[in-house]
Amino acid sequence: MHQHAALALAAGIRIMLRLCDISQNAMLPPEIERFLLCPTPDSWIAQALEHQDILLIDHANCEKKAASTALTLLFRYIEKAELQYKLSRLAREELRHFEQVSALMIKRGVAYRPVSAALYAQRLHKHMRSSEPHKLIDTLIVGAFIEARSCERFHRLAPHLDEELGKFYRSLLKSEARHYQGYLKMARDYAGEPIDERVAYFAEVERDAILTPDAEFRFHSGAAA
Repeated sequence: MHQHAALALAAGIRIMLRLCDISQNAMLPPEIERFLLCPTPDSWIAQALEHQDILLIDHANCEKKAASTALTLLFRYIEKAELQYKLSRLAREELRHFEQVSALMIKRGVAYRPVSAALYAQRLHKHMRSSEPHKLIDTLIVGAFIEARSCERFHRLAPHLDEELGKFYRSLLKSEARHYQGYLKMARDYAGEPIDERVAYFAEVERDAILTPDAEFRFHSGAAA
């Protein structure tokens, strides 16, 4: 092997090792820590580790719901070009995540079965305004909080899981953070006025939703009852 080729190969290996190390130690973006008013309760982490089959099933459901929400907005707001572009890409990515979770379930012998939805989204949605353009702005803000919380939960769970599942959840941090940023940016752009007060309002609603005890464990359930 020529010297230049050997040096290039060595450099490539060093880059791959560095990227692997970054993936293994992926950090929660500081802006998400600031955006959310509370961390996921430790009692929820304990439940997730005890019910990993439900964790995967409901995670798969959440990915489908996220894609469905994006598609619904695509049809509802066809005149908004930026929304059309961003949410079509988001929907495709959410469905890829669904396929990845489904593959993990098959590999682990977890059968897909009906699981009732968490009350988390309902707790947020009931505070949304019903008239436009406020309905769109609130929908986008709520979408940002759901994506931010998903990112935070992947981050909190990953160190406690087996290598395969922990690595997969760490790999989702970047996309979930990007989805949160995209929803929040669209909310700001389409509002035409500051939305800081509305974001602060939903931050309190979201915190209460996460700290409210829930009898059933789900990916977005509150604290253990």
